[in-house]
Amino acid sequence: MVDTLNKPSSLIHEIQLEKVDDWNLFKFSDSLQLRMECLLEKKKADQVTLDEIAELDAIGELDRIFTHINAMLAAQNAD
Repeated sequence: MVDTLNKPSSLIHEIQLEKVDDWNLFKFSDSLQLRMECLLEKKKADQVTLDEIAELDAIGELDRIFTHINAMLAAQNAD
């Protein structure tokens, strides 16, 4: 299962657009957000497996991409 989760594109079905004020922003589904928080807690407690580290890396990469895109959208709307 990790083979499919080591790529951010494998999580494409967990992407949502959410209207915030006048903007549409990319967000994680509730289930993916909870999964990321769970994995972060396990990592903090040093109880994460190698498979979970790969999963967390994929989620983290997608999070960085969304943060960047959302920041670009916010900057464009600020002009």
